[in-house]
Amino acid sequence: MPSDSARYLIFFQYLGTRYSGVMKAPPHQAVKGVQNYLEEAVRRLRPANAISLHVSSRTDTGVHAICNSAHFDLQRQNGKPPLAEEVLVDALNFHLRPESIRVTHAHRVHGAFHARFQAVSRTYVYRLAMGIRHHSCMPLTEDKLCWGIRSVDLDIGAMRDAAALLVGTHNFSSFRALNSETPYKDPVKTLDRASLEPGDAFVRRHFHRGIQFWELTFRSRSFLYKQVRRMTGALVAVGQGKMSVYGVKELLEAQDSLAYPQNLTAPPDGLFLARVDYDPLDLPPHTQDDSYS
Repeated sequence: MPSDSARYLIFFQYLGTRYSGVMKAPPHQAVKGVQNYLEEAVRRLRPANAISLHVSSRTDTGVHAICNSAHFDLQRQNGKPPLAEEVLVDALNFHLRPESIRVTHAHRVHGAFHARFQAVSRTYVYRLAMGIRHHSCMPLTEDKLCWGIRSVDLDIGAMRDAAALLVGTHNFSSFRALNSETPYKDPVKTLDRASLEPGDAFVRRHFHRGIQFWELTFRSRSFLYKQVRRMTGALVAVGQGKMSVYGVKELLEAQDSLAYPQNLTAPPDGLFLARVDYDPLDLPPHTQDDSYS
């Protein structure tokens, strides 16, 4: 990296409904990824170097993020000094104005820092809205931001018992969808948290239709392709009585993605990447406030 180039780590959020996912889409593809727009925003700063973002956490079409992160190198023209973090954030958001994408923080990091490989944990939250008998019953403020489920009688205790079975180090092959990367990904992951808690929404105080909100939270260093959506689908099936707690145990022990029941995967709408955390030693001291994760 040239001596007058700076490496930045940015944290950003987006509503994933209108994008092909977070990763960059090829030029011929009509619907672009979040990365396409972030890189274009950086290029509009007229850097002296070619721009390539390295995103920490992949999300698919329709999945949202309260916090994702990426790093890139930026060299200003004519030997100008690196941009201050606050100036960079404001400039990027200026060029992102038409999009449902916002940069929340930017931090200068050392030249060997990697946003993906040095992340120590990722936290996903899946939002459920109970009592949605028809899509028109979903408040507009929650549309595409949670999974609307007809029933209001989920067995919360059984769901929590099933979630507890997933915590720890396991082979999660049954909970991953197959894709081109499957042969190269280790299916053994350590799930540090799988919890179910009551959720909330602005509309609960002003929209009286008996909608109940719940949140499933999962935390791990990394996840397999569609692992969170598959775990969510299985836990909701337990809550609805369509699968037993023991059935989740059997599914986990099967270690076979083809053992996962068809049409059980939760939709992308309710899934949010909520946090990406780093070791404090990898970031400047002032970046370790919770608002930066």
